[in-house]
Amino acid sequence: MAKQQGQGNRSGPVVLILAAGRGERFLRSGGTGSKLDASLAGTPVLQRVEAAVAASGLAYITVRQADGSGMGDTIAAGVRQTAQAPGWLVLPGDLPLISPATLQAVARQLEAGRVVVPWVGQTPAHPVGFPVVCGPLLAALTGEHGARGIVKEMRGLGRVVDMQVADRGAIMDVDTREDLDSVREVLRQAADGT
Repeated sequence: MAKQQGQGNRSGPVVLILAAGRGERFLRSGGTGSKLDASLAGTPVLQRVEAAVAASGLAYITVRQADGSGMGDTIAAGVRQTAQAPGWLVLPGDLPLISPATLQAVARQLEAGRVVVPWVGQTPAHPVGFPVVCGPLLAALTGEHGARGIVKEMRGLGRVVDMQVADRGAIMDVDTREDLDSVREVLRQAADGT
């Protein structure tokens, strides 16, 4: 089930915050509980992501449950709930340092009607933006693999824009306990001004 949140810009794309995963890697690495509920300076990971999206001014929903709960199922559930959107930004809920400016930049590029893939250097980043033409394909996704196949298909058609972003928060996900510690260190350094 997708939880409707953040009205934001109703004429722009909707950010789908994916929060239905089981977080098995996090638990195997020594983490406890849900990685999305892990505290970062007193604020849960997912709440930090939602705050960044809200600050971007874009409309969003947080998809907490989906049939199957694979990434594909979660994306499909969010797209079906927001079927009238002019496009979607797909954002995993475990990127607590994502910048609102990155979200806005992807949304602006999406206006060209192409899939938008952000990169930080040579590393693919998030969120990936999908134009409305991809809606039926996204709504039909199932399983664990997300929308990689759609990106590949659209790339083959020359319908993908690659863009560089200067936001390491677009690649700093919390998949393991070590990742969580790394994010905490970044926040500590920012608070200390170092």
